[in-house]
Amino acid sequence: MAGMAAAIRLALFDRSTLLLERHNVPGGLNSYYAMEGRRFDVGLHAMTNYTPTGIRGAPLNKIFRQLRIDRDEFALCEQNGSRIQFPDFDLRFANDLEEFRAEVERVFPHCRDGFARLLRTMDEFNSLAADVPDLSAREVLREHLAEPSLEDALLCPLCFYGSARENDMEFAQFVIMFNALFREGFARPLEGVRPVIRALRDKYRALGGERRLKLGVKRIVADGGKVAHLELDDGQVIQADQVVSTVGWVETQRLCSDRAPNAAEEEVGRLSFVETITVTDLQPAEFGWDDTIVFFNDAERFAYEPPKDLVDLRSGVICFPNNYHYPEGETLAEGLLRITALADFKGWTSLDEEVYLEKKAQWFDALRQVALRILPGIDEARLDRHVLATDMFTPRTIRHFTGKLGGAVYGTPRKRRDGATHLGNLHLCGTDQGFLGIVGAMLSGISIVNQRILSP
Repeated sequence: MAGMAAAIRLALFDRSTLLLERHNVPGGLNSYYAMEGRRFDVGLHAMTNYTPTGIRGAPLNKIFRQLRIDRDEFALCEQNGSRIQFPDFDLRFANDLEEFRAEVERVFPHCRDGFARLLRTMDEFNSLAADVPDLSAREVLREHLAEPSLEDALLCPLCFYGSARENDMEFAQFVIMFNALFREGFARPLEGVRPVIRALRDKYRALGGERRLKLGVKRIVADGGKVAHLELDDGQVIQADQVVSTVGWVETQRLCSDRAPNAAEEEVGRLSFVETITVTDLQPAEFGWDDTIVFFNDAERFAYEPPKDLVDLRSGVICFPNNYHYPEGETLAEGLLRITALADFKGWTSLDEEVYLEKKAQWFDALRQVALRILPGIDEARLDRHVLATDMFTPRTIRHFTGKLGGAVYGTPRKRRDGATHLGNLHLCGTDQGFLGIVGAMLSGISIVNQRILSP
């Protein structure tokens, strides 16, 4: 998404642009795949940052304006409502900050003033500045709230949707994600990620941009502090005045001819995930499941770290793509239940094939049992009667299809907000520039092109 947005922005200013994508479908970490006649989204639980038309400073509206795309092309539909579930409380939220504030005050009345102070602090904090101070979100929350349960409850969804740091977040990233989830909110096209990809693809094509799928960069050849040329997977050599990389900080370093093959090893992210997908012949609402997304934690304290086992069952995300306010009379043809949890990259990638498949089946069942304890209404036997298909990805899957070192979807813990690298005409955007998710990725591509290429 970051690369597509960057390419469109350049093409809008009549720059000759080539977009290289190793996959056979564009979109990167937010794409889709086909299996047994069904198309499954990769990455998309929801698009965050949903705002109505006309709010000029809103990130989503900025994307439509900067890329000159009509917002109707994204066909976004708002969520039903989501919740954060902990052992002793639930916090419900939809696309309304004041409703969420009321929920916080209902569950934590003693935190009323502290939460108000936190909101003011976030309002006054410039989270998008290139030189933003590196503050711990946990420390800021502790100072304002003095309530470990609320601290954990706020961090749980924001970490799962955008933290590369273990048991914490950069405060700047916390502010960005808080605004994305709670000030603005969730939305989704009925068709999933495909309308978004289609809108970007069609815009880029209309501008005359060149695109090559199933072709990546094998090597970035450096000379005199700049990129001299690129060597592609098929042996071609191409030259470019400017190069924008979205593959990640460490991954980009290792492509460079003047860096070691194991460059920046200490910066490889350690946080990876598994996700299960269950397809049913009933809608989630027919099982009594009306939430859009449930972020859960059933431990005394929320831990966001590489698990000691293959999967951490203590916390995770349950998502129902069916549960959005789609146009009257329209819905997904089948029910979808997606469950995400932290996973151990080294453990999953060290298994031989037979054991790997056994462990996938074992942890698929374990995650489903956890979800059924959290969700109201039915037992495992009833769910089984309505299952049509299942799938599961692991850190091994992530590494294989994305090239992300360590299976780290959110990249390195240390972000490069200015997008600079050691080569003057090589720029970084996407996850490791610091903006995450679909909206964040597109904003990253736009901002790096604006700041570093169009007006350096």
